[in-house]
Amino acid sequence: MTPATDFVVRAATPDDLPHLYEMAKLTGGGFTNLPPDRKALRTKLERSDAAFAKAEAGTTIADELFVLVLENVRTGDVRGTCQLFTHVGQRHPFYSYRLGTLTQHSRELDRTFRAEMLSLTTDLEGSSEVGGLFLHPGERAGGLGLLLARSRYLFIRAHRARFAERILAELRGIIDEGGGSPFWDGLAGRFFGMNFQQADEFNAVNGHQFIADLMPKHPIYTAMLSDTARAAIGLPHPSGRAAMRMLENEGFAHENYVDIFDGGPTMTARTDAVRTIRDARDAQVVAIDRDGGIEALVATGRLRDFRCAYASVRDTGEGGVIVDPGCATALRIGEDAAIVYAPRV
Repeated sequence: MTPATDFVVRAATPDDLPHLYEMAKLTGGGFTNLPPDRKALRTKLERSDAAFAKAEAGTTIADELFVLVLENVRTGDVRGTCQLFTHVGQRHPFYSYRLGTLTQHSRELDRTFRAEMLSLTTDLEGSSEVGGLFLHPGERAGGLGLLLARSRYLFIRAHRARFAERILAELRGIIDEGGGSPFWDGLAGRFFGMNFQQADEFNAVNGHQFIADLMPKHPIYTAMLSDTARAAIGLPHPSGRAAMRMLENEGFAHENYVDIFDGGPTMTARTDAVRTIRDARDAQVVAIDRDGGIEALVATGRLRDFRCAYASVRDTGEGGVIVDPGCATALRIGEDAAIVYAPRV
């Protein structure tokens, strides 16, 4: 296993297309932010490249996408990726289902009934989103998933004006052994002439606006769904459970919003309250040495020059820190470099 210190998170470039395409083929379906489609991935990278090229934020938050990749600094191989969306719902309505309860009382029967309902909503429009996190199966150890996930928050901190006050993360929902979605089959599939695999392929390339356009807008009683569809509401795919725990550790919560496509949970948080954003500290490198200290994530640079890696960091006081040589190499920094760091937890 390659040490985690041999990896750096950096801005993606159009040249990363072959790497992203090979990883996209490993996702197993339902992973809409990383479709196994070269044209769709190329469009994402071009959009990201334009966002990295835009030096200053405007007076309002634009609809931008930033794609980051995890690179092995020794081999140059790309082994993971993640994405940041600055403003969802600006191009098209951003729909979610909100799971709520309707309480009714019958005086004649002397009974109170509580019915769960799914209501179509655009409550989360205007939020920023972190998503598209995928780590190559051969690297799922040593904290690389955590490095990818938390690097996004240090990126947000470095470009705070380009992100909203609220942030969300959509987790992939339950997919059965046959590649189907119990939630889709029990709800949306009844209104469309396609199975989940067909809808998944269309969704990955074109987005799920078509679902929102054709789905009934009135609330849906969950008691009318199949047992398997009802049981899948708000549950993450088994491969996403670790991601859900990482989000919860950052302060995200599941507030009963679920994805209209596969029923997976949508996690939300106030951007400035996200743990890594809140607790990260600015510092200046005063020396590069193997001199002990704490394990931390360290980031430097803006936009295309952004880089993030694991490091050993020792605080010398008054804003100065000592970082290890491996970190300095991965981040391409020397003494006097400005960094931001957060303890590895």
